[in-house]
Amino acid sequence: QVQLEESGGGLVRAGGSLRLSCAASNIIVEHNLMGWYRQIAGKQRELVATLSSGGSANYADSVKGRFTISRDNAKNTLYLQMDNLEPEDTAVYYCTRQQSPGYRIYWGQGTRVIVSS
Repeated sequence: QVQLEESGGGLVRAGGSLRLSCAASNIIVEHNLMGWYRQIAGKQRELVATLSSGGSANYADSVKGRFTISRDNAKNTLYLQMDNLEPEDTAVYYCTRQQSPGYRIYWGQGTRVIVSS
């Protein structure tokens, strides 16, 4: 029922920038704790950033100062702005509606980011 569709991934050079988008349906982004995860090849999926309904953002130490999570309430879309990209950021990135009391986590299908050196 809840649908999350990521887009904006691609191939970029180290030091470059990319903005990921997450279009949501049957869910109001502004009313939920949203997040971005990534899965690096051969590794476990890891939480990158979250954005609460109140606008509070949190980041993994590995991306702090380089990535920015935000939303456009009118478009019901979540974003992840990625600056100063590093080859270590290469991964499939997933949009989520985070777990809350009485509600399970919802996942998008992911979008691939490749950072070349």
